[in-house]
Amino acid sequence: MDSTVMLPPKPDDRWTIARQLGIDTAVVRFWGVDDWWEFDTLLRTRNRFEDHGFSLDVVEDRPPMEKTVLGEAGRDEEIETVKTLLRNMGKLGIDTYCWVWTENPLGVLRTSGSIPLRGDSRTTSYEHTDQQRADDYPVNVTEEELWDNLQYFLDEVVPVAEEADVNMALHPDDPPISPIRGVPRIVTSVENYERILDMYDSPNHGLTFCQGNFSAMEADIPAAIQQFGEKIHFVHFRDVEGGADSFVETWHDEGPTDMKAAIEAYQDVGFDGPIRPDHVPKMCGETDRDETTPEYTDMGRLFAIGYIEGMLE
Repeated sequence: MDSTVMLPPKPDDRWTIARQLGIDTAVVRFWGVDDWWEFDTLLRTRNRFEDHGFSLDVVEDRPPMEKTVLGEAGRDEEIETVKTLLRNMGKLGIDTYCWVWTENPLGVLRTSGSIPLRGDSRTTSYEHTDQQRADDYPVNVTEEELWDNLQYFLDEVVPVAEEADVNMALHPDDPPISPIRGVPRIVTSVENYERILDMYDSPNHGLTFCQGNFSAMEADIPAAIQQFGEKIHFVHFRDVEGGADSFVETWHDEGPTDMKAAIEAYQDVGFDGPIRPDHVPKMCGETDRDETTPEYTDMGRLFAIGYIEGMLE
């Protein structure tokens, strides 16, 4: 296993901090970049990382896929963009594509960003009853249609991933609950993951094991790691307190999951891919960037990386 972090496509302090921590693999998200899936953009990005001492191992971003998810006209053009991304990743030796099925129109949802933890650090939470008070999203799709649309997508895309030798790592819905404001979700349970993986049997079709979401699913984390085994291509190492309808993000050493047992389970199944801290609490004085709400600030991430490195050692 290699500890890694999510970084922007161009150098800033986060790149410097990562190298100072001894990290030499990177996960990229293309904030503010258009048509980033094209070969020239990916080539420049990969080379930029390499010039700064990083191996670019994961793309954790998604081209537009709302028509694909909803089964609307125009989905074939969206799917072609995903195929272009996978082919270009394969040409450049970028191993893993972390994707989400129902990110559009929902995305990651939280209802508070200021829940106090130890020492007045701040974290996010989700309360389903609060979220459901808002108006429904203006979409018209059933859960069964989501399954059908996913089958269509996998049939088109997984063969390209196989040819390109790129691992597709499906991230859970966050929060893993359905429906939310009238929108059904299907990547919400261990059982649904098994069904999804069975829809197209391929070593390239696997998952991002986001521990926080699996904890919200109330899964036994070490047992679920053992269950999915070689299908795990990427790990988000985090934890939450509570279930899918009501949870709070935690510090890595204060959540309900036995993190040591999780690391041992990854080792038992032979996982040797990238593992990164995901959401972290916001600490005192973190106002240096726009992302000043909890989840993606730097100081909590420093703690998380040290925690992961200690566990691995």
